[in-house]
Amino acid sequence: MFSFHTAGESHGKALVVIVNGVPAGFSIDLDAVNTDMSRRQKGYGRGGRMAIERDRVQTISGIRNGTTIGSPVAFVIENRDWENWERYMAADSGIEPGREVTKPRPGHADLVGGMKFGHRDLRNVLERSSARETAARTAAGGLAKELLRPFNIVFHSYVVDIGGTSIDCGGVSFEKRSANAESSSFSTPVPDNDEELKLLVDTAKKNGDTLGGIVEVVVEGLPPGLGEAVRWDTRLDARIAAAIISVPAVKGVEIGDGFELAKRYGSEVHDEISRTDYGRYHRKSNHMGGMEGGMTNGMPLVVRAAMKPIPTLMKPLETVDIETKLKVSAAAERSDVCAVPACAVVVEAMTAVVLTDAFLCQFGGASRADIEESYRRYMERIDSF
Repeated sequence: MFSFHTAGESHGKALVVIVNGVPAGFSIDLDAVNTDMSRRQKGYGRGGRMAIERDRVQTISGIRNGTTIGSPVAFVIENRDWENWERYMAADSGIEPGREVTKPRPGHADLVGGMKFGHRDLRNVLERSSARETAARTAAGGLAKELLRPFNIVFHSYVVDIGGTSIDCGGVSFEKRSANAESSSFSTPVPDNDEELKLLVDTAKKNGDTLGGIVEVVVEGLPPGLGEAVRWDTRLDARIAAAIISVPAVKGVEIGDGFELAKRYGSEVHDEISRTDYGRYHRKSNHMGGMEGGMTNGMPLVVRAAMKPIPTLMKPLETVDIETKLKVSAAAERSDVCAVPACAVVVEAMTAVVLTDAFLCQFGGASRADIEESYRRYMERIDSF
């Protein structure tokens, strides 16, 4: 099973991710992985932390001479801000006081985590529940995409809404949307809208507020049949939704036209099936977003995720101090005003991890050669169906 685990705190020494189930024989472009790490840090409205960090992966195991060797892959991502926090976050005894948190933020894990674990200093909760952890997820997703790249499976991600301002990208190909997003301060497919969005973010910042938005991930080149319809926990759409909703601040997920489908007739939403000139089955539309019965159907996978505004506000909301039990303003530390572009990269990464696991389960083997042979036979059968 292709899976990963992460460790590390937001202001700790480093983040660590260990990826299991990596077959041997795959060439890994670490520059491509680090490009994703950089993409996660971009975007107008990011806070001071992103001016400090320069996230890059250090490979500890599992890759030799640029190629996977069949053992777990381990990456380390150093936190450059550690030098400012070591005396407050060190693992040994005798750390300095001064960074304790007793004023939980509404919308964050602070209070519930403190209640669950019995922590009187809520920093023990927020350090791990921080979205900083998503840097490690991005590294795992970058590795996952490298395993799928030889099979011409291509990922795109971009932002389609900031704070309720929707970006109309209709009629633009997925490839062009992705390319346009690279030149946008908000990773949208329409960079011409950046000035309007900057004003929106600037207004929120002036008011001590934050903004959320909606991101879209598209995956092209997936073969039909990944996933299963026979068990609830192996349905691929369910697994993708679960992975994405686990991303901090994500509160909604839809595949294809999603909630819009509930408003229309069945005759309007189900994608008619045809046969191409070269003999493959094809859908005339893609309202289902490339997924039917919990399995990929050969059309592009289209997934959207809704990100709530970040809960750390410079004009904090009301809360209760867990020590004094008095009404106070919530804790406020350096934070972002808008991190939706980063969310797009993380959602892409989590989608890649789930798809890679499904792909390896379908065509599994210990080496790239085994997987390629299994994939070849499967696609020959698909083409003759």
